[in-house]
Amino acid sequence: MKRVKITVGGRVQGVGFRWWVSRHAEHLALAGYVENLPDGRVEAVAQGPADDVDRFVTLLTEPDSATGRPGYVRSHHVLHETPVAMPRRFGVR
Repeated sequence: MKRVKITVGGRVQGVGFRWWVSRHAEHLALAGYVENLPDGRVEAVAQGPADDVDRFVTLLTEPDSATGRPGYVRSHHVLHETPVAMPRRFGVR
């Protein structure tokens, strides 16, 4: 089990980025959430099997998306956290 907090900056608000993140997290069966931050960045917390979390991080942070990711990611920060008990679903805040 692995848990990460990913913060991405760039053109990621108002373009469907959170919806796209949520759909991919659900496809990977990850728990967590994605939300807009007041400073224009987006934050996602994801928890699940390590390989799936690693794939999720790649999807969110790759400079050019081959998966039709909306917007444009210019910067990112990944923080590894200790897994915690949480609902097995992914939400948009």
